[in-house]
This record gives sequence, structure tokens and C-alpha cells, in this order.
Amino acid sequence: MARIGEAQAPVAARDALARGRLRASLVPDLLVEARRIVNTVIAGWHGRRKRGIGEDFWQFRPYVEGEAIANIDWRRSARDDHIYVRDREWEAAHTVWLWADPSPSMLYKSAGARVSKQSRALVLTLAMAELLSRSGERIAWPGLVDPFINRNGAERIASHLTQAGTLPAKPDFSGIRRFSDVILVSDFLDPSGETLEWLDGLARRGARAHLVEVADPAEETFPYAGRTEFTDPETGDKLIAGRAEILADEYRNLYIARREAVAAWAKRLGWSYTVNHTDRLASEALVGLHLALSSEDSHLGRVGA
Repeated sequence: MARIGEAQAPVAARDALARGRLRASLVPDLLVEARRIVNTVIAGWHGRRKRGIGEDFWQFRPYVEGEAIANIDWRRSARDDHIYVRDREWEAAHTVWLWADPSPSMLYKSAGARVSKQSRALVLTLAMAELLSRSGERIAWPGLVDPFINRNGAERIASHLTQAGTLPAKPDFSGIRRFSDVILVSDFLDPSGETLEWLDGLARRGARAHLVEVADPAEETFPYAGRTEFTDPETGDKLIAGRAEILADEYRNLYIARREAVAAWAKRLGWSYTVNHTDRLASEALVGLHLALSSEDSHLGRVGA
């Protein structure tokens, strides 16, 4: 939606091919921005602190009857009257699927936003690819990149994005297996019933999703008044409101109800739901995702527990 006179995305960008070209032109700069953001949070990301198979020492803890005697650290145990086990930090690779919504609504950017929703979604996705790759995780993009392990994972995904052209409106979940983690970055503006029906297919596969809603501040606050023209980014249909302010309360209620419905549904499944506003820092969402991926409820966390 946009106030009359407010800059909008070019009409040609509503065409799928034009959107693909626009995305391709943005990706190199967004990759640089993603790596810059990663460098600000990498200290907090390092290590999931889960005991398991690995080479790096994590902690000493008291021996529990029934554990393998081979795990006992006799040197540490000799220091006092207790028997201790040496835990190592988990280093096993795990597949995390990444996806950023390519739909036309993601092109929106209000005057109060730092970037468009599309730019923020791609930065977040590439930043997660960078963080996960540095941690030795296996990453993938459904329908675009099969699972792989590479220290330059973000660059590899960025390369595929620049060459992809048209991307489907919804990702193909057929290749996602049980116990995978899936990060979906979108505005989730479809009616909540449609969104839940779409995500239910992923839930039935036994995967755990981390939903990141990218929101423009104007979409949430509805700061419009007077004669305002609104444009549907998906269909191009227009609505002219003579006094936009009279729509504000009902709009806000519907907007928040949609978010709460999807977030509550995700919570019941043990999924995470994060909101990142485009007038805020992208790093805030990365920190939230890190905590969600490291939790005991996450498949990524449980594998190392």
C-alpha cells in the first residue's frame, strides 16, 4: 500500500522476470551487508554448547552411574573425591533449509523503513547461510540449492539466486526430511488460514520451522490519513479511500490477529516465530534465530544433546 505521491516499486517489477532481475542486481550488495552483520554477532553465535561427538572440550561434570567408563577423565577425577566425565562440544553437521519469500508484496518500502522487505529478507537469509556455514552445518534452499557443506555457503547461495530468474511463490518441501530445521523469511500477509494450510505440509514431514516475519512499520501502524490510494502488489488492483484514517482501527486489528494466529499455531508445534521490522536492525532477528536453533526444542539442538 502507498499514499498518493509516495514512491512505489516500478510497475515492471511486478512481472516475475523483472522481479528476478531486480533481485539479481541486489544480491551482490546484500551479500556484503549480510557478512557485515554476521561479523557483529559472530561472537554470540560461536558454539551451541551441546555435548556430543567432537574434538573441542566443553566441560567437566560428575560421572553418572551407567555411563561409559571410557568417558571418565581420570586426571581430573584424581584431584578430589569425585569422578568426572569430560564432555566435548557437539560438531555434527545438520541440514538447515533456508528460504526468502520472492512474492511482489516483499518489494514494499515505506518512507519510514530503512530497506524494502525483500532486501531485509535476503540479507537475513544470506546472513544465516554465512553463520551456519561457518559453524559447519549443512544448508540448502528448497528448489534452488540441494544440501551442501561449504565455508562459503552464503556466496554459493547468492550465486544461485542471481542466476535463478523466476522463483516459485512457495517453496517445494518435498526434499525436506524429518528432523530438519527450516528457516522461512516472509511477510506472511496471506490470510492466516492459507498460511497454516501451507505450513501444515511442512509440519507433517516432521521438520521444525523458524518463521521470521519481515514487517514494514507502515504496514503495522497504518499512518495514513486523507485521500489515499492503496495498490495490491499481487494483482495491481487499486483502492482509493477518501478518509483513510477511518480504516485504521479495523485494519490494525486484522493485521495483528493474522500475526497472532500464525504465531500461536507455530508455538503449539514447538516452532519459533520472530518479527523483524525494516526500520530496525537485521541483527536483532539473527540473535533470535540463534537462540531458537540452539534450544532443546530445536532438532539442531536435540541432535547435540
